[in-house]
Formats: sequence, C-alpha cells, structure tokens
Amino acid sequence: MIPDCLPGSRGISARRQAVLDYVTEQGCVLIQDMLSHFTMTRAAMNRDLHALAAQGLIRKVGESVTTLSNAVAASSIMHRTRQAVQEKLGITAIAADLIEEGDTIALDDSTTSRFLSERLSAIGQLTVVTNSLGISTRIGRAKDINLIALGGHYNPTFDAFLGVLCERSVTSLRINTLFMSTSAIHGLSAYHQDEDLIKAKSALMNMADRRVLMVDSRKFGISALNHLANLSDFDTVITDSGLSDDVADRMVRAGINLRVADMRGTALPELAMA
Repeated sequence: MIPDCLPGSRGISARRQAVLDYVTEQGCVLIQDMLSHFTMTRAAMNRDLHALAAQGLIRKVGESVTTLSNAVAASSIMHRTRQAVQEKLGITAIAADLIEEGDTIALDDSTTSRFLSERLSAIGQLTVVTNSLGISTRIGRAKDINLIALGGHYNPTFDAFLGVLCERSVTSLRINTLFMSTSAIHGLSAYHQDEDLIKAKSALMNMADRRVLMVDSRKFGISALNHLANLSDFDTVITDSGLSDDVADRMVRAGINLRVADMRGTALPELAMA
C-alpha cells in the first residue's frame, strides 16, 4: 500500500500522485478497479479522489473516474505511450497491412496511431493527415510522406491540436482511411472522456471513406462520459488476443468486422518509441 504522507509533485502526496497517474494512463477507470489495484479502503480512495477533483485534475462520474485536461497532468501522453506496448505493436501490424502506397490516410491523436506512424516509412508514398503534434514531428521529414498537419488550439495533455480550426480544416479534405483509437469500449459503443477530442475524431470520421478503430483489449468493459460512435460505424475494429471470447463473439454476431492481433513476435519497426 502506498503511504499517504510522502511528498509528491506539486504538493500531491505520493499515493495521490499514483492514483492520478493511474487514471491518466487509463483515461477512464472504475473506482472498484482502482480499489483492487491499490489495495485501498473505500474511505481512503474517496478522500484521494475528492482531493484530486478539488484541484481540477480528475472528474468523478458515478462509479467512474476520468482525467481532466490540466498542466499538472500534461505527461499523460507519455504515460499512455508506455501502456499496452506489445498489444499496440500487434494491432498496428494489422493496420499497416490495410495501407497501400499512394493512399491518403488520417491518424488521430492516440498513442496507438503513434505506433502506427512508425510503420509508414516502409509502405512508400503516402499523404498523412493528423492533428497530433507528436506524429507530425516524427514523420514530417520522411521523404515519402506528404504531411498535412491540422491546426487549432494545442492541448498538451493529448499533444494534439483541437477546436474549431481543427474541425473546419478537416472538412476540405477527403481521406481514404482513418486510423483512430478511443479510451473506452462499453457494450457495442466507443466512448471518450474529452468532448474536444470527440469533436476532432468525429470530424475525421465524417471525411473518411474507410474507418478503422484500433483499441487494445484492456479498454473493453469500461466506459467514459461521452459517446463517440457505435462500433458498427467502423469498417474494421482491430484489437488484441486479450479480448474475451464472449465479447468477441458478441461483436461478430453484431456484424462488426473484428480483427484480432497475435502479439507473439511483434517488434517496433525502425524507430524507438519515446
């Protein structure tokens, strides 16, 4: 059990910082799961969540907790990049096979899209549309990639450009395939905790001929505040072999084109993820 009294960054106790980091990594998490993860009493957890919410770092919605955009949580993108690495490698290996030379593709702000961006140089000539600053920086100088970076208001928590300028700029484009992710899958729907991200993702979905959702199995069975889309709105949903058979069967019965990545032998191509 993490002690309550040790000093953490910006005055947050070590335990509360650990709780904040965990919520940031997950995007949305059930309180019951947090109690199991930290081996804490409900009273102690409630005190920590109340304190973090009072500082504007998290939002508690019923039995779920989600992150809020805040400078203290700006390392969120780095935390999420380190999560489910092997799963994301397997998922993006399948996604890369869906891309052909000459395509115009879009990558959202997700860390899974960052992993996919590392595979693009092996494909050939591509046009890549993205609102992610990190992806733009990584592929901007690649000789075979024509980069179209979407502007807008910069959000450091997600390392992405969002807002009206981002959404409007998408409407002038036509995209062959959109590759995107989200923070939670509940039932047969995708959810996300951030309204501005949902607007940007929805704008990209509206302009894409084909939509591919890349989501690792740990995101299934949880929910976030805002509905993004139904899984049936995607042409393909790619996940990893950690998905339960029951959930997979339900998706297939609903007519969802499900692809499941075998994580064995996956490796990061060429560039190392930061």
